[in-house]
Amino acid sequence: MDHSRVPVLEALQEFRRRGDVAYGPPGHKQGRGADPRVAEIVGMDVFRSDVLSLNGLDDRRQSQGVLSQAQELMADAVGAEHAFFSTCGSSLSVKTAMLSVAGPGEKLLLSRNAHKAVIAAVIINGVVPIWVHPKFDGERHLAHPPEPNDVRDRLREHPDAKGMLLITPTDWGTCADIKGVAEVCHSFDVPLIVDEAWGAHLPFHPDLPAWGMFADADLTVTSVHKMGGAIEQSSVFHLQYDRVSPDVLKQREDLLGTTSASSLVYATLDGWRRQMVEQGHELLDAALRRAERVRAQLGDLPGLRVMGDEIVEEGLAAGYDPLKIVVDVRDLGISGMQATEWLRAHCHVDMGGSDTCRISASITHSDDDETEKLLVESVRTLVDRADSIERRPAVRLPEPGVLELEQAVLPREAFFAAAEQVPAERAVGRIAAETISPYPPGVPVVAPGEVITEEVLDYLRSGVAHGFLISDSADTTLQTLRVMANP
Repeated sequence: MDHSRVPVLEALQEFRRRGDVAYGPPGHKQGRGADPRVAEIVGMDVFRSDVLSLNGLDDRRQSQGVLSQAQELMADAVGAEHAFFSTCGSSLSVKTAMLSVAGPGEKLLLSRNAHKAVIAAVIINGVVPIWVHPKFDGERHLAHPPEPNDVRDRLREHPDAKGMLLITPTDWGTCADIKGVAEVCHSFDVPLIVDEAWGAHLPFHPDLPAWGMFADADLTVTSVHKMGGAIEQSSVFHLQYDRVSPDVLKQREDLLGTTSASSLVYATLDGWRRQMVEQGHELLDAALRRAERVRAQLGDLPGLRVMGDEIVEEGLAAGYDPLKIVVDVRDLGISGMQATEWLRAHCHVDMGGSDTCRISASITHSDDDETEKLLVESVRTLVDRADSIERRPAVRLPEPGVLELEQAVLPREAFFAAAEQVPAERAVGRIAAETISPYPPGVPVVAPGEVITEEVLDYLRSGVAHGFLISDSADTTLQTLRVMANP
């Protein structure tokens, strides 16, 4: 296929060249009605390029096929049979993918280290979750993806399960054996969905971890805005084989997706695909060398432990994305959250992620010598001044098994059940009616329907005292918890 073509961008360029005047949404009329104070900040071109796909870039009958052409090019670029663009981010895309495989009341295997969007999908879709627990790294207090044997054991226990959702890479860059899990799923004749939100760049360089489509996954969801070059909320479904029908996937996406898709998202997805096909290997090659330099320099600083290939060598994960710079800062006497706050306040550097133990930075094809130098110098300054950072109450990290809570009631049933708000101490032994997800990174410690334990409550409340942000619970202080009402 001719990957120099960018159908959406070309249509947008032609729309602007013609000077069409629209008498429908968006109401700002390609910037005519935009507040100049807003345009001064975001740029008038944002408004000029904000065009409806129908009766704008294309007509009601989609006779030009602008979007379908762009999706065909995307599929060809990454080795998929079909690709579908989504403008609602992978938080919605993963809900669609799950609903394409399992309907209400049907079982679906899920990695328990999933983002809160997956738990939300379980509640909304009404699927029955069969949790596959990750491999927990006690030393690093880190969850790595489950292994093929873990998936095989759960499928043997639940032969009526409709498929498996695997999260890889994790927020911290550790990767699953996608091919091994796919082989297991296919031996049971069920599809494998891969939530590869952090992996949009993976198809474009051989030194990166396995890409879902190349490793025999049936359906892969990516967030191109995370490691790629498209704007926020840009997401793509990639599909192959016949275990998931493309017609079903499109219908489920139509059920959940917006009817006012952003041409800005479509256009940047289209342009990023062209860039990667034409220049991706070269750009990612430079990024990989840059990440190697950053990792080496940070590894020489006292008090830091930089994660790398030892994760694979120790058998904890099947792969590791070297573009993720993950640094344990506990030996500095501070948490990753404190480190991130200090770097933002004193160096105007925003890290990609942080938690109790570590900070992370994503190196992409967009980085240059200036951003490389800034990152290293800022973290070096953090190390030098760590003693000046005020100490906070310690987070009482639980043992690995403590995080595997009993699922007493289905998440959907618990979430919509009659509930009551009780003092935290009285919530122990009760069934949660809400999701409790420390941010970052947004992986629920407690999901609706799980039995709250004293150890997990102690962990969460000590985390709040330290600085956890709990955005999804009714009481973000965790002085009280929402639990199912007693019969």
